[in-house]
Amino acid sequence: MTIEFFFYMAAAIAIISSIKVVSSRHSVHALLYLVLSLLAVAVCFYLMGAPFAAGLEVIVYAGAILVLFVFAVMMFGLTQDETAHSPQAGGLINWLGPIILGGALLVILIAIINQSQLQQHLTVNIIDAKQVGILLYGPYLLAVEIASFLLLAGLIAAYHYAKPDVLGGHL
Repeated sequence: MTIEFFFYMAAAIAIISSIKVVSSRHSVHALLYLVLSLLAVAVCFYLMGAPFAAGLEVIVYAGAILVLFVFAVMMFGLTQDETAHSPQAGGLINWLGPIILGGALLVILIAIINQSQLQQHLTVNIIDAKQVGILLYGPYLLAVEIASFLLLAGLIAAYHYAKPDVLGGHL
């Protein structure tokens, strides 16, 4: 099997799980699909010869998304809403999609690691953290600041929507 086959398989997993993130009713299932999508994108980055970007994808995005989800659950109080709107039937059926996609991604990862010929064909562009930091705080400083303001605006909006609806209460 070639690099292109594994790349397209990981890309297909990323696309399918991204669609499930948007279409899933249960927020925990959407989170699982999102983490799976981010891991599949990290595999795509690795196969394109960018292991640093793949590592950042796993550490920053997958880790940050999990922390953000826990933060959202704490702020929104989703436990009452989740129990009212969660699917009632088929415990294992709800988990079948993430299990199949996660298993396929795991098989791809194991196949990539075990094939020494594939490892030789991967061209690696070594970019260290210092070069990334110089770029982020150099020519891309405005983009980093805009992204941080957008994240802050999202956090404030989440707090606004999550606050209790009490008349006369203060923010």
